[in-house]
Amino acid sequence: MKTKTILAAMACIALAATSCSSSRKVVAPPQPQEYTLNLALARTPQADKYANLEYGIRLNIQDGRSDKRLLQLYDAAATTRPIVHANPGIGSFIPEGMRRYMRVMGFNMDADVATDYLMQVTLKEFHVDWLSGIGWQGTVIMDVKVFDHNRSIVYPTTEVAGRASVYSNASSFAAAQQAINQAFVNALDDVDWDRISFFLHRSNDPSKEGNKKVQGEGNTALEHLVVHWNVNSRPQGADVEWRVISKTPEVKNQNYKYLETTPYEGTETLDIKGLTYNNSGLVQIEIKVSKKGYMTQTRKYDLRSIIDEQDISYMFRLVPED
Repeated sequence: MKTKTILAAMACIALAATSCSSSRKVVAPPQPQEYTLNLALARTPQADKYANLEYGIRLNIQDGRSDKRLLQLYDAAATTRPIVHANPGIGSFIPEGMRRYMRVMGFNMDADVATDYLMQVTLKEFHVDWLSGIGWQGTVIMDVKVFDHNRSIVYPTTEVAGRASVYSNASSFAAAQQAINQAFVNALDDVDWDRISFFLHRSNDPSKEGNKKVQGEGNTALEHLVVHWNVNSRPQGADVEWRVISKTPEVKNQNYKYLETTPYEGTETLDIKGLTYNNSGLVQIEIKVSKKGYMTQTRKYDLRSIIDEQDISYMFRLVPED
């Protein structure tokens, strides 16, 4: 009898424990809310500012972000952080947004693969944050460099940055969208477009292209500079030759080239490879006049003065040989 009583008591205890266990509720951790920010250009730049450039440009965008989350800092909640998506995706928005921005300014995009310059852009940061007391902050940072059509760098790596703040509460993701879109266009505004357009434009004044080098491709003001030649001798009928003498390693010395016999009058262009306006002071043109029975004469001209005056004129008075 005593044994039955003990067993009955144990059964009651087990039943009570099971009942208590089944009444407990398991509380799941709160799920983070998800939001989508619609990416777009917050404003467009001045239209056609760089229209009629001689060369086109291409874009190559690389994603170099170490943290690819669109929302990174969010101190409104200690336990959960919202998940924020971008529409369209950042990988497609950046190149399309930049192309649209540049087309509005007048850049000729993807014109000719043989002559186009290349703009290399590396995305380093693209995110929006909410900070207590400050509100939403958008940040966009990129590295930009430009290569010519020979893939020689002409615009070294330069960091550009855009930031924007919108004061609003932590639940206003419309303000977050405004902040990141404004930050992106601010980063585009930070690019030195005047400097980049300089390489895509051929000036009529060589002095404005101080370091632009003649490469024989007709894309410099020097190659389009017409120099008037007027070389004569007394007596006439002398052979006229000319050569390049250089004190800079950028321009090679040249052998004499036959021009014509005196009197010679004509126009020539300065297709001297390696020549720039800035190094032209270290380069000379030497003219040689020779005629049988007379002593050969030469005369040197500083190339900088030729560029500035656009004229070579001289009368050689030949001296008979003994």
